[in-house]
Amino acid sequence: MRYQADGPAARAPLAGVELGGTKCVATLAHSPDAILDQMTLPTLAPDETLPALAAVLAGWRERHGLAAVGIASFGPVCLDRASPRYGHVLATNKPGWRDADVLGTVAAPLGLPTGFDTDVNGAALAEMRWGAGRGLDDFAYVTVGTGVGVGLVVHGRPTRGLGHSEIGHIRVPRARGDDAPSACRYHDDCVEGLASGSALRLRLGDRDVTTVGPDDPVWEPIVDVLAAMCHALVGSTGPLRIAIGGGMPVKQPHLLPRIAARLEASLAGYMELPEDGYIVPPALGDRAGPLGAIALAADALEEAADVAARIEAEAML
Repeated sequence: MRYQADGPAARAPLAGVELGGTKCVATLAHSPDAILDQMTLPTLAPDETLPALAAVLAGWRERHGLAAVGIASFGPVCLDRASPRYGHVLATNKPGWRDADVLGTVAAPLGLPTGFDTDVNGAALAEMRWGAGRGLDDFAYVTVGTGVGVGLVVHGRPTRGLGHSEIGHIRVPRARGDDAPSACRYHDDCVEGLASGSALRLRLGDRDVTTVGPDDPVWEPIVDVLAAMCHALVGSTGPLRIAIGGGMPVKQPHLLPRIAARLEASLAGYMELPEDGYIVPPALGDRAGPLGAIALAADALEEAADVAARIEAEAML
């Protein structure tokens, strides 16, 4: 069952919460074109932020009714439904947030179908419903900002295993002569450590990024690292398209075509990429994050309807 804004499943709207490191965006909507309300709150301590978000959702439910809730959170988070830590933040660098019970505090009191995932997985699912990944079952959404995150969807579902996708922390070979310090406190040579916005600031030292042109040599190792990450994606799960967004690509639009060209050179003809654009910007732009939470809510509603239909069918046997 697919959620439709004008169908019977949409008599009440969906609520979504994008929980970010610096701000949270709560959205009430039927679809990207039918947003009823949106609120932005600062991300403070968990005991301040989470009850405030719960109050927003409770207010919307009282005034509008809610069909389902989606939460797209910064990570790492526990996505194992069998674990008592499901819906909790794990070993984050954000002070005070480790072990915070996001799902239990924000959504559980409502008793509604609820989707919970990482912010980048939510954004990937939103792009697959309404944007650059529409019609694809295998897709990757990359955000390059303060850090590097990858929402990786394989056969229509975000990857699972030991945890969620952490492609931003895969280790990649440094270009010859690249001895810049890593921005990652865990790895000296991971994607986030060498090619994130934080890494760029370390590479620039005292230089202001606004004075750095597209031809500046500082971009070369960053392009190399991001292309190596894309090569790893192509050679492992083989997404049919990779959308790369975030603050750095938005401000530096020359990066995407350079990454695409470097990826082609790196593959060296061993694997053929689609000709209609493989490395693309997100079609939803900066709305991918907030709409990711709405996509998770829609998925949760569809899953609940499918379960109810199976139970009804079994009862009729």
